[in-house]
Amino acid sequence: MSSLFTKIIQGEIPCHKVLESDTCFAFMDIRPVQNGHVLVVPKVEIDRFFDLSAGQLADIMAFTQQVAVGIKRVFPCDRVGMSVIGLEVPHAHIHLVPINSLDDMNFSRPKGNGSSEHLKQVAIQISEAIKV
Repeated sequence: MSSLFTKIIQGEIPCHKVLESDTCFAFMDIRPVQNGHVLVVPKVEIDRFFDLSAGQLADIMAFTQQVAVGIKRVFPCDRVGMSVIGLEVPHAHIHLVPINSLDDMNFSRPKGNGSSEHLKQVAIQISEAIKV
């Protein structure tokens, strides 16, 4: 059975896409810990992040770097935090979050619930910032 993220990649479930390559996909988290929270996933459905091959890991990290640069251009922040937790969905994924303090990546506090229109606009802004 396909994971939730595979269904998103295949267009079966709508999302606010930020960037796509032949092997990776980035989209807005619908329950962000901070405004600008993006998920990056490999298109191959593998549950655990470190079960990806060395080549797949190198590819997703280069892709993630592009997305992080776009996030930083849109959201003035000290840095873009990266977290690989992987408990929510059985599909390897990276959380990218604009942060100014460690608390900005506190996944245990209540998450936001951005409107679809807001997430759409943020996705467009980040996507355009990547192309600069």
